Amino acid sequence: MKIAFTTTGTTLDAPLDSRFGRAAKFIVYDLDANEFTVIDNEQNLSAAQGAGIQAAQTVARLGIQALVTGHCGPKAFRVLKAAGIKVYHTDASTVAEALAKYCAQELAEAAAADVQGHWA
Repeated sequence: MKIAFTTTGTTLDAPLDSRFGRAAKFIVYDLDANEFTVIDNEQNLSAAQGAGIQAAQTVARLGIQALVTGHCGPKAFRVLKAAGIKVYHTDASTVAEALAKYCAQELAEAAAADVQGHWA
């Protein structure tokens, strides 16, 4: 199973980025292989609009089953749900902390977006 985490860095100790669409990077962690890859999201950092939708499409193309992030807007949330990706919100400070919370089943699946559109 692959899980995507929003981040500003390239390691598991990197800060979890609270933004989904405008996160600098995604760490894609493969629970089965116990390894991760870093995916750049730079194209969406300065997008005038549609950053969340584009980021959601990127995550869906990667075969992700779950996304752990700080916040997710309504348009991105709809795209993620349509792709069958479960969304989890957390206030964890690092990717490692968010991963630990996910593995310990301490995160609840989000039923809806938790911020309004165009939140940055």
